Amino acid sequence: MPVPTGAERPHRDFLNIGDFSPAETFALLDLAERMRTGGYDARPLAGKALAMLFMKSSTRTRMSFEVGAIQLGGSAHFLSPRDVQIGRGEPIADTARVLSRYVQGIMIRTFAHQDVVELAEYATVPVINGLTDLSHPCQILADVLTVQQHQGDIRGKTVAWIGDGNNMANSWIEAAAHLGFALRVACPEGYDPDPEFLAAADARGADVRLLRDPREAVDGADVVTTDVWASMGQEEEQAKRAMAFALYQVDGELMAKARSHAIFLHCLPAHRGEEVTAEVIDGPQSVVWDEAENRLHIQKAIMAALMGHVPL
Repeated sequence: MPVPTGAERPHRDFLNIGDFSPAETFALLDLAERMRTGGYDARPLAGKALAMLFMKSSTRTRMSFEVGAIQLGGSAHFLSPRDVQIGRGEPIADTARVLSRYVQGIMIRTFAHQDVVELAEYATVPVINGLTDLSHPCQILADVLTVQQHQGDIRGKTVAWIGDGNNMANSWIEAAAHLGFALRVACPEGYDPDPEFLAAADARGADVRLLRDPREAVDGADVVTTDVWASMGQEEEQAKRAMAFALYQVDGELMAKARSHAIFLHCLPAHRGEEVTAEVIDGPQSVVWDEAENRLHIQKAIMAALMGHVPL
């Protein structure tokens, strides 16, 4: 069954950053900023419900979506693999069809990106990607909101990604091409971002560079960001990854090579002493708590746009 085009769909999904146009994305960020600063008190989700499918556990994703839906006047319903029949072999397509009869939106946090694509293909309500192994668009928009909170318009800024070329790196690459900022990605060999994201950014003429030296990546950067060396589901690779990423720790010496006003981001949870030192994440350049809070505001904006039909 082919995926309907946007013209044929009665609703929109948010599976990757490019699902909103650049103009819509900046409007979404403006809406989230109004929500953050108390300038928005509408309840566009009144009488509406969000189903939250969690194949991967989470603190920030669950709380931010659940609290956000409630603040917008709606409700949110947590579903783990034990709570839905997907865990017993029900096709994702059938789950999508059923949930669409009960709720006005579905958020899913899972492993395989294809599961999100299939869910969106068969759902007749908006589907939001809460995280897959391929991309993490909600987190990256929260990060962009944080950059703009502390440094103004992200256009023209330089972001340095240090460490694993994982789902976060992929979405940073997509965001750089979409929103007009420079990105320097420093990864050890064998841990590069998805080549399709790099190729797509290159095709759009984005200022994205893949490097091996983290010092070169942070030189002149406005933002330095990283993630754990072994993500959920990669625990058995911990020792191997610790060796591969040993030179990619964000410490005070590395931060000193960035611009003096540079901020530090981390999507959390963090492993102090591994990908980042306590000196950095707990230091004055760290804005990770604002970043975590901003998951709430950007996801409220996404739900308001997709489920509440708030114009962008």
